[in-house]
Amino acid sequence: MSERLIGILTDSFTKILIPGVKVTIPLTIISFSISLVIAVIMAMVQYANVPVLKQFARFYIWIVRGTPLLVQLFVIFFGLPSLGILLNPFPAAIIVFSLNTGAYDAENIRAAIEAVPKGQIEAGYSVGLSYMQIMFHIVLPQALRTAFPPLSNSLISLVKDTSLAANITVVEMFMATQRIVARTYEPLWLYIEVALIYLIFCTVLTKVQSVCEKRLRALD
Repeated sequence: MSERLIGILTDSFTKILIPGVKVTIPLTIISFSISLVIAVIMAMVQYANVPVLKQFARFYIWIVRGTPLLVQLFVIFFGLPSLGILLNPFPAAIIVFSLNTGAYDAENIRAAIEAVPKGQIEAGYSVGLSYMQIMFHIVLPQALRTAFPPLSNSLISLVKDTSLAANITVVEMFMATQRIVARTYEPLWLYIEVALIYLIFCTVLTKVQSVCEKRLRALD
């Protein structure tokens, strides 16, 4: 490894990390938070078997899970302007990542809700609770605890998926790396460097997931 290459990698590390902290992490957190709200609503609609709304939820999940995330990004960012709907890159990315992750997480949460014993719902009715009170005070807390591992995996996957936002000009870590590559002509080592930074982010999240799972098991 030449002195020039070492200098490039040393200088580029901060230039890649800063967009990671300022763009990749906020994009992940905001998208995942919104996706959780979407997922809970879609899961509850399906579990409650609400007419029309259940069909809408199934249709939404079918469309999102059956089409590539990159195509969804292109439809929202490049396609909607033809209908007169213009979105900035960052909000467009949030919309797509939220809808995409929400569809997958909805199935995780739905399965977790169905795993809660029916007897607990009946017990809730017997003490005078309404359906919504039973869901929010009895069913959902247990379901979210059960769904915590797959939801954590979804968050880790989302960190990596945010690299696709570079295709709609969001200046996150991967876009920053591409710009440095175009200037220095060192694609191999620079792409390895950004991969290592993604690995660091995901490793930290994995450690946090492990600690949280141990604490949840201790509560049982």
